[in-house]
Amino acid sequence: MVTELPGRFGRTGVIRTPHGEIHTPAFIPVGTQATVKAVLPEMMKELGAQAILANGYHLYLQPGADIVDEAGGLGAFMNWPGPTFTDSGGFQVLSLGAGFRKVLAMDTERVQADDIIAEGKERLAAVDDDGVTFRSHLDGSTHRFTPEVSIGIQHRLGADIIFAFDELTTLVNTRGYQERSVQRTHDWAVRCLAEHRRLQASRPDKPKQALFGVVQGAQYEDLRRQAARGLVSLGFDGYGIGGALEKQNLATIVGWVCEELPVDKPRHLLGISEPDDLFDAVAAGADTFDCVSPSRVARNAALYSTSGRFNITNARFRRDFTPVDAECDCYTCAHYTRAYLHHLFKAKEILSATLCTIHNQRFVVRLVDRMRAAIDAGEFDELRADVLGRYYATRTR
Repeated sequence: MVTELPGRFGRTGVIRTPHGEIHTPAFIPVGTQATVKAVLPEMMKELGAQAILANGYHLYLQPGADIVDEAGGLGAFMNWPGPTFTDSGGFQVLSLGAGFRKVLAMDTERVQADDIIAEGKERLAAVDDDGVTFRSHLDGSTHRFTPEVSIGIQHRLGADIIFAFDELTTLVNTRGYQERSVQRTHDWAVRCLAEHRRLQASRPDKPKQALFGVVQGAQYEDLRRQAARGLVSLGFDGYGIGGALEKQNLATIVGWVCEELPVDKPRHLLGISEPDDLFDAVAAGADTFDCVSPSRVARNAALYSTSGRFNITNARFRRDFTPVDAECDCYTCAHYTRAYLHHLFKAKEILSATLCTIHNQRFVVRLVDRMRAAIDAGEFDELRADVLGRYYATRTR
C-alpha cells in the first residue's frame, strides 16, 4: 500500500490496497456488521463509496471471525468488491465501560473523574495494562480482548486496513489518567505490530493488510504530539486519529497530530461526518473519515441537504413533491419525492430507511469528493465558504 501526497495540508492522494485504490480525501461509510444498514453493497458502490469500514468487536461476537475468514474475508462475505477497513474494538472499551456512544465522552460540563459511567447504565468493560475484559451486549457472556486478540480477529476478518488496539478515553478523565492511557495505548501498539508481523509471516497466501496505529491524547497538545511521535517511531503503515474531540478544537487537535505524522502515510480520522468537521479535518491534513451518523440519522428521518439538515416527518413535507435536494444526484433524489418519503415514515415502511440512507450516504461521500476536486483545482476555500454558508444558514429547520 502506497500513498502519494503532493501537499502537506488540505491534500489529495491515493491509498493502494489489495482490493483497489482509495482516492483521498474520502469518506468511508460504516458497515458495522458487514452491512451498511438497509442498503445493498451494490448500491453503496453505485453511490460512490470507495471503501467500507466494519466493526471488529461486533463481527467477533456475531457471526465470528472464523466464519468470515472461511467465507474468504470481509469483502467476499458481504459481496463488497472494494477496499475494506476494520476497527480494533477500542471504541467499545469506552462504550461498554462508560460512555455508551459518544455522549458521555464529549460531555465537558462534568467534573473531571476517572470512574465514570452513563446514568442508568451498568459497566460492561474493565481496562487493565494487558487488555480489556468485557461482557457481550448480546448475551452477557464474558470475553477478553488484548492487542494480540484484536489483531488476530482482524487478520481473520481480512480487511485491507486494520487498526491497532487502543484505549479511547473521555474528555472528563483526569490528566493523570490520560497520561497513563497514552502510554498504555503505545505499549499495546508495540504488541499489535509484533503480532501483525507474526501473523503475516504465518499466512503468506493471504493478501497483505496495512496496520494503522491510533493517536490518542484527548485535548492535550503535549500528549497528542507525544503519542504521534511514539507511533511514528514504530513504523506503522498509516495512522488513525482517535479519541473524543471537542468540536470547537477539532481542527487544532488534528493539526497538532498531522504536524507530527509523516507526509507519505495516510491519516484516518475516526468518527466524524458533519460538513463543518469534514472541512476542518481536511484542511488540517486528514485523508479519510468514517462515521455511523449518516445512516443512523437517516433511519430516524433526518436528511441532509445543501441548505441544512431537516426531519422529513414534519407536516410541511406531506404534499411536497420535490426531491430531498434538487442539487443531489443520488438514486433517491432522482426517483422519489419528499412527500413519498414522509409517507413511508408515517406508515412505518422499511423502504424509508433504505431510500434515506442512500441519500445521506451519497450526500457525504459526494461532499468529500468535491473537496478532493477543489483541492486539486485550488478552490478549496471557495467550496468551503459556499457549502457551509448554505448548510448552516438556518440552524433550525
